[in-house]
Amino acid sequence: MINIPLSALEVAMVQTGARAVDTLRDTAAFAQAMERLGYHRLWYAEHHHSPAIGAFPPVVLTAHSAASTSSIRLGSGGVLAPNHAPITVAEQFGTLAALHEDRIDLGIGRGPGTFDEATARALRRGAGPATDEEYHGDIAATLSCLVDEVALGPLPEPWLLASSTAGAALAAELGLPIAVAHHIRPQNTLALLDRYRAAFAPSRWCERPRVLVCVEAVCAETEEEAVRRVGPMEVVKAGLLKGRSEIPFPTPADAAAYPFTTEERQALDAFRGQQALGTPEAVVHRLTQLARETGADELMLTTPVYDLRDRIRSYELIKQYIKATETA
Repeated sequence: MINIPLSALEVAMVQTGARAVDTLRDTAAFAQAMERLGYHRLWYAEHHHSPAIGAFPPVVLTAHSAASTSSIRLGSGGVLAPNHAPITVAEQFGTLAALHEDRIDLGIGRGPGTFDEATARALRRGAGPATDEEYHGDIAATLSCLVDEVALGPLPEPWLLASSTAGAALAAELGLPIAVAHHIRPQNTLALLDRYRAAFAPSRWCERPRVLVCVEAVCAETEEEAVRRVGPMEVVKAGLLKGRSEIPFPTPADAAAYPFTTEERQALDAFRGQQALGTPEAVVHRLTQLARETGADELMLTTPVYDLRDRIRSYELIKQYIKATETA
C-alpha cells in the first residue's frame, strides 16, 4: 500500500465551448478540493498557444490558489526557464514564499511549453531554443538570485523537472530534488533515476537524492467510466502524434466517436499501460507498483479529464480507497 505523500498537477484543460474565465474559476475550486482531501502539494504547468490547455502563468495560478487555501503546498510544475529572466522568476516566487511561508515550491523545467515555433520564438524574443549551456546557466542564475538578490525571508523550495538523463544529471550536479515527468516520457523514468542517484551531490537545497514522480491517474467507479473520462485527452495526444498541436479538448461524447488509427490506438494503449487508470483498486495498485519500482519519495497525480467534478472525484476515490484499506 502507498505510504508516501500524494500530490496533484493541474494543467488547466480548457473544455470545448468554455471560456478561459471558467477554467480559471475551476482552478481555485480544484485547489480547495485538493487541500480538503489531504493532498500534499499542487503544482501548475506552463503552456502556450494551445486550444486544449490554458496559457495561464503558474506564478499567477499559485498566487490565486494560495489566497483561498491555508495548508496545501503550491507552486510551479513548472516554470520553463528559457522563457523567463532568472531574476524575474526569483523575485516572483520569492515574494510568494514571503507571503505564504513554507507553502511555495519553484519547479523549473526546460521545454518551451508549446509546439508552435513562432510562439516559442516570441517567448524568447526571437531567439532559438536554449542550448544546454544556456539552460544550465538559467537554473544556476535563478538559484543564485533566490539567495543573494531577492530573499525576503523564507525561500521557495526549488525542484528541477526532468524527463531525460541529461535533466537528471543537472539535478544531481546542483543537488536539487527531482520531479520526474513519467506522465510524458515513462520510458525514460528508471534510467534517469539511476543517473540522478548515482551522481547526486548534496547542496544547501537537498542533503540526499529526493524524488517526486508525476503519473497520469484517472480513477472512476468502473473501468469503463475511467476509459470514457480519459478519452478527450487521448484525442489531444493523437493529434500530437500527428504533429498537430491545435486540437481542442473535446467532450467525452465527441472523444468516444473519434476515429483513432490502429497506430494511434497502439501507441496510446502502450502509454496508458505505464500510467494509472481504472477502478480505485486498480489505480492504487498501479501507484503502489510505481512507487516501489522508482523508490519515489512522493507521487504527483495529473488527471486531465473534461469535467471538474469528475477530476475531483478521481482524486477523492483514490484517497478513499487508501484510507479504507488502511483501516480494514
